[in-house]
Amino acid sequence: MFEKILIANRGEIACRVIKTARRMGIATVAVYSDADRDALHVEMADEAVRIGPAPAAQSYLVIESIVDACKATGAEAVHPGYGFLSEREAFPLALAAAGIVFIGPNPGAIAAMGDKIESKRAAAKAKVSTVPGYLGEIGDTKEAVRIAEEIGYPVMIKASAGGGGKGMRIAASRREVEEGFDAARSEAKASFGDDRVFIEKFIVDPRHIEIQVLGDKHGNVVHLGERECSIQRRNQKVIEEAPSPLLDERTRKAMGEQAVALAKAVHYDSAGTVEFVAGQDRSFYFLEMNTRLQVEHPVTELVTGIDLVEQMIRIAAGEKLRLRQKDVTFTGWAVESRIYAEDPFRGFLPSIGRLVKYRPPKEGSAEGLTVRNDTGVAEGGEISMFYDPMIAKLVTHAPTRAAAIDLQAEALDAFCIEGIQHNIPFLAALMQHPRWREGHLSTAFIREEYPAGFETRAPEGEELRILAAVAAAIDHLNNARRRRITGQMSGRNVRFASNRVVRLGEDVQQRVHVDGDLDGPVKVALTDDRGNPSETLELASKWWPGEPVWSGLVRDRDVSIQVRPILNGFELAYRGIRVPARVYTEREAALAALMPERAVADTSRVLLCPMPGLVKAIHVSPGQEVKAGDPLAVVEAMKMENILRAERDGVIKELKARPGDSLAVDAVILEFA
Repeated sequence: MFEKILIANRGEIACRVIKTARRMGIATVAVYSDADRDALHVEMADEAVRIGPAPAAQSYLVIESIVDACKATGAEAVHPGYGFLSEREAFPLALAAAGIVFIGPNPGAIAAMGDKIESKRAAAKAKVSTVPGYLGEIGDTKEAVRIAEEIGYPVMIKASAGGGGKGMRIAASRREVEEGFDAARSEAKASFGDDRVFIEKFIVDPRHIEIQVLGDKHGNVVHLGERECSIQRRNQKVIEEAPSPLLDERTRKAMGEQAVALAKAVHYDSAGTVEFVAGQDRSFYFLEMNTRLQVEHPVTELVTGIDLVEQMIRIAAGEKLRLRQKDVTFTGWAVESRIYAEDPFRGFLPSIGRLVKYRPPKEGSAEGLTVRNDTGVAEGGEISMFYDPMIAKLVTHAPTRAAAIDLQAEALDAFCIEGIQHNIPFLAALMQHPRWREGHLSTAFIREEYPAGFETRAPEGEELRILAAVAAAIDHLNNARRRRITGQMSGRNVRFASNRVVRLGEDVQQRVHVDGDLDGPVKVALTDDRGNPSETLELASKWWPGEPVWSGLVRDRDVSIQVRPILNGFELAYRGIRVPARVYTEREAALAALMPERAVADTSRVLLCPMPGLVKAIHVSPGQEVKAGDPLAVVEAMKMENILRAERDGVIKELKARPGDSLAVDAVILEFA
């Protein structure tokens, strides 16, 4: 077994590998760019080596720098994580030339399967069912259009190298192919150093299901069941689960056997994933093979009890698999949510900045329930514009799918992040979505269920009652504390009104009667406009002002609600609902209703930068007429290119930015006449 390994990656996957290596008694070496000097993975590792400037092309993608770091530290092996160099055939070859072991598959398997074009050719040779498409390299946009029209729309334009949604576009028309082809090539070049793309038929209403395989250097291969990854946005996975609610035992067996056969055909010898696109009728087609550890591997680990990173290390060291297919068993259900630095209320645009607060839910296992948080950040850390915007992966495991979803919802409610925008409100809302809970999924789920984007909804029903009761309890606790402040003037004690009005947002009001003390539970009676009680909720919590999450019991049920102070009140976040809460006396409520509403600034004559990023292109000039839908500019953020389009017809008055400019969120790019 190795004594020291180097992790050629960053963020949560570097931290994840370090944890397993530490448990196995293996010393670890981290590498870092200038942007990651103070990153968590650098702190966790036994040693750390700087490998270059912030851009990945000058640091994490430079093979020579990784090899030099191994030589300088005496690392015997390298774990590549995912992304970056993990699927580059040249990387293990360079390591082997330097006498360093690659903790991953052999270069031949990477060449056969890591390249999406070559993997489809290999799969077709092995008589594996594949999606119809053009597997050759495509030279230019004109050729791409011709191929797309021969295949028939819609088509998928996809980068040959890499993954993670980078360099991928769905095109349903000639115009979308023309725009998407160049964008896909540009993203692929920036992310993987390889601008080759191919085109294949896009299966309508598909599901994304993948099989985890393990192979050793002695010809043994097993599969560890499937993961469903159909909840995606812009071809980027958002939520994964294991097993899939679609598959039956017959289909699972068939997919597993096909994945194992393909892995054996290319002499695969590490952890890898065979991905399939599946129809709602359980038909399936080979999509690609990822010759690396997947982002979503924790759900497989939780349902099988197998540490995939440990298996990769043991296989790389030459050990035989101790597992046979009959030894692989599945227990319960696991759900994973990817927590991204993005603003779901503004079209999921990237967000960067410092994590002023980062308080994940408590991890651990009890009574058959498990909460796990894989992360590469800590409070005070910074989310950089140079890398993927994923902050953490929150994973829950329970005996049933419904229980795993409920546990995930509770954990999301307790996950506090401040300082940047994040997608927790969206994830929390999705956990309550009836279609998700019923398992009726497809890769178009988010586009179909949120066609106008994500917006918070007004609380109603049980959620309204819980939010109103917690708001009243928080206000009541603050008042009770004020009664105990020392040094107050003598005289008649101040009495706070028990009848209050809770205002949630602008339109929702709930009258309540509050009773209780600091040392005991608080009873909140919900009343009608005449003061007649309709329902009483008892709340018990150890929450204290200043804590970002109110956790306690509401009617003996565990509830977590995020609390953030705002002017004259606090903002509450629960189950995807984010709403300002203000608690008034009855007189204050009457006066508040008379206050004028603040007018929103008119931004209709300017194009604002929707996220912090780099201006890649400006497609218009002063005096130019534009039509609704015309591209105006391209802004790159976190390795993704975003095309900004005209919302309506108009004339360009003045440009305020140029290609190459780094802009902050809401910076003006151009003005309309």
